[in-house]
Amino acid sequence: MIKQVILPVTLFVTTLIVAIYCLLIFKIQPMVEKSENEIVEHKPYMISPKTKVIHDNLIIADWHSDSLLWARDLTKRSNYGHVDIPRLLEGNIAIQMFTVVTKSPKSQNYKRNTDGFDNITLLSVVQLWPVSTWNSLTERALYQAEKLHKFAEEEPQKLFVVKSKEELKSRLSKRKALKKEGKDGFVIGMLGIEGLHALDGKIENIKLLYDAGYRMMGLLHFFDNKIGGSLHGVSRGGLTGFGRKTVRRLNELSIIIDLAHSSPGVVKDVLKLSTKPVVISHTGMYGKYKGPRNISDDLMKEIAKKGGLIGIGYWRGAIGNTSPKNIAASIQYAINLVGVDHVALGSDFDGSVKTSFDTSEIAVITQELIKAGLSKTDISKVMGLNSVNFLMNNLPDK
Repeated sequence: MIKQVILPVTLFVTTLIVAIYCLLIFKIQPMVEKSENEIVEHKPYMISPKTKVIHDNLIIADWHSDSLLWARDLTKRSNYGHVDIPRLLEGNIAIQMFTVVTKSPKSQNYKRNTDGFDNITLLSVVQLWPVSTWNSLTERALYQAEKLHKFAEEEPQKLFVVKSKEELKSRLSKRKALKKEGKDGFVIGMLGIEGLHALDGKIENIKLLYDAGYRMMGLLHFFDNKIGGSLHGVSRGGLTGFGRKTVRRLNELSIIIDLAHSSPGVVKDVLKLSTKPVVISHTGMYGKYKGPRNISDDLMKEIAKKGGLIGIGYWRGAIGNTSPKNIAASIQYAINLVGVDHVALGSDFDGSVKTSFDTSEIAVITQELIKAGLSKTDISKVMGLNSVNFLMNNLPDK
């Protein structure tokens, strides 16, 4: 009698678990991302033959995409979200910095956030991440790095993860040779972190994350952490003692420091302390769009003076109007302010933003820069050569 009862119960529980799993995988996960990473409905962009020739011969680099946060298989082309390997190839992207998010406050606004309820904890459960990631931010960063390495293993001819100057030089040379032969190129992927709360408060975790492949680390995200004040936090303070130790350690390991989301105080402190130039991986220019997401033009000039690089984003919070024409205008403003050698692309694709195109359509930026009157040389710098030069000067040698 007991066996007769247990068998139906076991079958029911198993069926329920399978049903919940399928619901999460096929319904809830895509629904969550579709609501977060939208694309403005538009007619196909008409790219002129002249633009196509120029665009296809560019080396294009993007400093910021949060695609590893989501449940999609990036080796497959998707009809939602902004970035995957097939669409990167269609857009002729040579270098993509895959930035990982490990914690995000419930309100996630640009004015004031506390280190409270965390969206990523819920997301990690819904997306069936390993249990170890549910309570450790470091484990979340390690898991997302592992995802990129696995994608590279699954597509060994289409994606390579690069960690040094030597590797970057070799891959760019190989990619150039393939393109010259009229063959498909490949994507060079790199790993960055958005906010060093991912250290779980332990400076030794910098080396752990370095060993996992991370070569760019943003100090802050939407809230203050042990490093210092966020641009959208409560204290608006500068670097803490722990933050200063962290900057020194990042310099020692040749890890690129990303000041996106950092308070003006942190920006000033890092510029005084760092022995290496920094980047702002994704931003707008305050003089062009006076929103709370952007720091002052004066600070941008200081970053450029120290050899830094500024990645212009594509979303409303950074630039206002998200049209390709306005992105080009924001790039032009940045060039006029800090000089063409210090401007790059920082899309914030898949970063819970709404954009006017996905990465496969990036030729429209090239076209708008041509229309704006930029020279081929300046276009090539902004679209990727500045980024290549910065990486070749600041990555570890091997």
